[in-house]
Amino acid sequence: MNPAMWISKTGVQAQDAKLQAIANNLANVNTVGFKRDRVVFEDLFYQVDAQPGAQSADNTISNGVQLGNGTRIVGTQKIFTNGNMQTTSQALDVAINGAGFLQVRRPNGEPAFTRAGQLAVDSNGTLTNAQGLPLVPQITVPQNATAITIGENGMVSATVAGSTAPTELGQLTLTSFVNPAGLLALGENLFQETAASGTANEGRPGDGGFGKLKQGALEGSNVQVVEEMVDMIAAQRTYEMNTKVLSAADNMLQYLAQAAR
Repeated sequence: MNPAMWISKTGVQAQDAKLQAIANNLANVNTVGFKRDRVVFEDLFYQVDAQPGAQSADNTISNGVQLGNGTRIVGTQKIFTNGNMQTTSQALDVAINGAGFLQVRRPNGEPAFTRAGQLAVDSNGTLTNAQGLPLVPQITVPQNATAITIGENGMVSATVAGSTAPTELGQLTLTSFVNPAGLLALGENLFQETAASGTANEGRPGDGGFGKLKQGALEGSNVQVVEEMVDMIAAQRTYEMNTKVLSAADNMLQYLAQAAR
């Protein structure tokens, strides 16, 4: 097989993966708290026919002969820049203005982390995320609560019927990671801690490097549609060029086969 065919095949596969990431970014352009993906590539091993720096017979230093063998995916990275704030005026909507994640408890008892602040109250009065997972620390809202307030520092309070003074219900905390790009994306706007992300660091909103909470707002996706469209066009053109290399290599092999007859 012509080596160019194998190399162009790796290029086609790489651009196909990039297009899949772009498609996922565009599909989630309206997903609350979504963070866009970026695909990272690297070149494959090289076939070294002549070592760089080797001395030739005439005492000159050669730059060597190194022929590449294509590309491959190293991985994908979540880009954790902040999305635009969207005002909703809903009391249980909360946006994180800055760094940090809300923590929830999954049905198996394991923690998960999210930037989506579409909160709700379940039948037991427990404050949950949109999927019904309870927040950690758990906060219970009284059934006779008439208004809920979530402060910038995460303090949750409610006004109950028959009382004018608000009652403190609990403290929302945020969680940060040394390398948030290393978190495992679980879907449903949830992330899971991994060895690559580092251990979770919990704190109050507004303290240290943690962001503040904004009630009545949601953080939108950080996907920039124009940027994704430009990347999509570039990926399509690169895909086409790699397929042309495949076609050219195939034509060269056919020419050699005909010439050998």
